[in-house]
Amino acid sequence: MLSNYHLAARDDRTAELLPVGKTFKGLTDREFEEMTKTLLEMKRSESGGIVFVEPQVMVEVLFSNIQKSPYYRSGMALRFARISRIRYDKDATGIDTIQTMRDIYNAQQKKNMV
Repeated sequence: MLSNYHLAARDDRTAELLPVGKTFKGLTDREFEEMTKTLLEMKRSESGGIVFVEPQVMVEVLFSNIQKSPYYRSGMALRFARISRIRYDKDATGIDTIQTMRDIYNAQQKKNMV
């Protein structure tokens, strides 16, 4: 069963998908089974227990906040991320951007200053 999902956002300048976190929360047992089947069909490679797939599954993600991250190339990370729903009606072209994440981060910082 694949259960630890890496999340990405699109770089505004390069259109590259960059990691912004990972989660194993939010899906039901049935959804985990369906997601595993879907992702294994998209498998590109596997290394050290990590399965690399074509980035085609779109999910909505809830999170507590966004923080700067030296770990991810994007420079941003979602804290306490969890999948709220799988968006079978959308594809990866509709993914949020790193700039959107920066805007949310900046708004959080302004709110915390008040």
